[in-house]
Amino acid sequence: MQCTVYKSLRQLDYFLYVRTVDDLTRVPDGLKQLLGTLVKVMDLELRAQRTLAQADVREVIGQIEAEGYYLQMPPRPATTPLVS
Repeated sequence: MQCTVYKSLRQLDYFLYVRTVDDLTRVPDGLKQLLGTLVKVMDLELRAQRTLAQADVREVIGQIEAEGYYLQMPPRPATTPLVS
């Protein structure tokens, strides 16, 4: 699957993956508003054998096929349980 990756200028470390042929047409307007200005980072060929730094490529492909996009958010910091 040929994919285009955008980064959000409003939300730090948020990346939006979309199928290149669809571009941003299937991304909900509310999500576009939340992300603000999007800047194209790269075009990327997604395939099952490929490794991505912060996401499972099969999950990304599945989400793009089902919803039209995949939103990569920054990893959550590990939380330490409160000791009572």
